[in-house]
Amino acid sequence: MATIVFLHAHPDDEVTTTGGTIARLAAEGHRVVLVTATRGELGEVPAGLLAEGEALPDRREAELAESCRVLGIARQVFLGYGDSGMAGEESNESPGAFAAADVDEAALLLAGILRDERADVLVAYDEHGGYGHPDHVMVHRVGLRAAELAGTHRVFMATVDRTYLQDLMPSVQGAGLEVTPEMTAMFETIGVPGTRVTTEIDVRGYLDVKRSAMRAHASQIGDTGFFLAMSDDVFTAVWGNEWYVRVKPDIGSGGRTREPSLLS
Repeated sequence: MATIVFLHAHPDDEVTTTGGTIARLAAEGHRVVLVTATRGELGEVPAGLLAEGEALPDRREAELAESCRVLGIARQVFLGYGDSGMAGEESNESPGAFAAADVDEAALLLAGILRDERADVLVAYDEHGGYGHPDHVMVHRVGLRAAELAGTHRVFMATVDRTYLQDLMPSVQGAGLEVTPEMTAMFETIGVPGTRVTTEIDVRGYLDVKRSAMRAHASQIGDTGFFLAMSDDVFTAVWGNEWYVRVKPDIGSGGRTREPSLLS
């Protein structure tokens, strides 16, 4: 059995892009380790959700623990950095913010975990962190550098197939889900073009687990929000596969067939 380490920026990121993959790997008997860079303390919260005196980082840490339980994650570790907020905000440069961290310093922390775990695979993000969030971009930079330092031989970038999602949006709108102008703009740049995807994992058998893990993050993913308001058919169409770009070993180019596993 293999050990796969996933690096994510905030609590809830582990489930939205890779939750099905994690659940499948865990169900198949592999050891999954989650490293979370921040506690997501700058996330937006619906009014009245937090109890009196409850701090958002504490809530998000508890939500993450439940998500890990649902997904079957064997170990979860925080790197200990602060949430940087959205791109362009002053918090991007705050002392202790992940986006402002020294890449090598953060990579050394992650490399230590990779060595301790004898990781077979590391999963980080694509070059622009999926949608440009500064902490997600930092996950890409820190993850790839840590793999170099630790000598991890299989490295993937979690992403989304932009081409597929763009083609799917008319069906999503036709199903009655609201797609805002902001979301439409995001789908123009999110993830990578389909031609760059090297690995497509079928997670349709684990969507109930993924949905349950999403619900664990109630402060960020509400039942009436875009993700959980989908019908079963639409949810399956959007989330039934998860996508990656293999960095190491280099898969080469031209005429390739998408791999069905991180362990192929």
